[in-house]
Order: sequence, then C-alpha cells, then structure tokens
Amino acid sequence: MLSRIVSTAPVFLLVAARCFALILTMPLLSNSMISRRAKVALAAYLAYFVLPQVSLNDGMFAAYSSFITATGSFNLDYAFLLAGEVLIGIIMGFFITIIFGAFSTAGQFFAFQMGFSAAEAYDSLSQVENPLMGEYFNFVAMLVFLQNRWFQEIFLGALKTSFQSLNAFSIVTHQDALFTFMLSSLTSLFANALILALPIMGSLFLINATMGILSKAAPQMNLLSDGFPILMLTGFFVITSLMPYLCNFFTDCFVSGYRALERLFVSLGGGGI
Repeated sequence: MLSRIVSTAPVFLLVAARCFALILTMPLLSNSMISRRAKVALAAYLAYFVLPQVSLNDGMFAAYSSFITATGSFNLDYAFLLAGEVLIGIIMGFFITIIFGAFSTAGQFFAFQMGFSAAEAYDSLSQVENPLMGEYFNFVAMLVFLQNRWFQEIFLGALKTSFQSLNAFSIVTHQDALFTFMLSSLTSLFANALILALPIMGSLFLINATMGILSKAAPQMNLLSDGFPILMLTGFFVITSLMPYLCNFFTDCFVSGYRALERLFVSLGGGGI
C-alpha cells in the first residue's frame, strides 16, 4: 500500500484532496465532534481505493500530465490543480448539504406558528442554531439518508465516477453551467422547504384565523393562553399523520438531487453517475 502511494504521490495527493474536501463539507461527516485524524484517514483510504482507476496516461487526469514534473516536485501549477480538486469536492459536499438544508428550513417556516421560534438548540448535523422543528426534520432526513444507503452511493458511485468525468479544468471552462447549477440548487431548496411546510402552515393558519374570529365574537375569552396548546397539538398531529408521506418526499428529494448532480457531471465533463 505504502509503496503504491509513494510511487504515485502527486496523483494520490490530488485524489485525496478531492476526497478530503468532500468529507469536510458533507453532512454528518463534517461534524466537529469527529476527529480530524479520522477524517484524514478516511480520505486517505478512499483515495487509495480510487487511485487504480486514475492515470496520467488516459482519462480526465491525463490533462494534468503536462503540469506534473517527472520527479514529482511541487510547483505553482500543481498548487492550482490541488485547489481545483478541493473545489470539486466542496461542490459535491455543499450540494448534499443544500438538500438537507431544505428540511431544516421547512421546520423553521412553521416553528413560529407553533410557538417554537424561541426554542432553539444547537444542531450537531448542520452545526448552527436551529429551531426544534428544523432540527427534528433534519434528524428524520438523516435517518432516511442512512436507511437508503446514500452514503454508499456517494462514495462508491458519485465520488468514484467523478474522477472519470471531472477535472480542475472542467470548472474553469464551464463556469456558466456551474453558476446555473448553484442558483437552481438554492431555488430548489426553498421550493422543497415550502412544499414540506405548506400542509402544516396551512393547518395552523386556519386555526389562527378561527381564533381571531372567536376573539372578535367573544372578547371575554382568553384565547391567547388556550391558543398555544392548540397550535402545538395540531402541529404535532399533522406531522405525525403526514410522516410516511414526508419520508417519501425526503427520498424523492435525494433522488432528484443525485440526478441533478449527474447532469452537472455530464455538462462539465461528459461523464455521469
């Protein structure tokens, strides 16, 4: 193992840079609770298994052959290649983070109506302060993600074939396609979040409208103290009733996200997943 890494050290470092950038930006693996040594070790193992499929003689990495010296010495051109490989890994990890961001955003949309807007906690997955319902949706999405073995799809499918279809020059020569992909990803984030939150937001809106009418008809009723429990119970009831459909929607979001990433690979390098 060590002899193979030493003999192909420049190529191995390029492969490891993309793997390490993906691990640092992916949900769950990017958690600060995970040791940095464990992340480096995982990136090194991934790079070792991918290395036999990467060559400077053919494939997408053949474009790097003129920038890597015969002795493998470090130069400025090689530094730019490393930066390009890191950028590819960041793009892949950031896109998966955007998918999870839709579920967290959906919880934030109706957390205020349920009365949970002030109840925020530190979300260990996204590593930001998040309302309780956003954190709950984020954990459910992670369970769906793990149950459907999407981690295996990322490392055994997307990451593996990205080396066959993308290189650092693809990012430079197809900036418009990459920019459009990022904008469409952010658009789909808010669209998916709104679709998830709309049934709950609609139910809570009807309750608020009903309480407003009752408060006008009977001002002596103290609906402020009774309204919050009703909103909470109704919100939890709707979420529990819709949970099977929400899980199916989570799965559809991951599938459509992977297909979008596949189209990006095709547009940038002519490959696919």
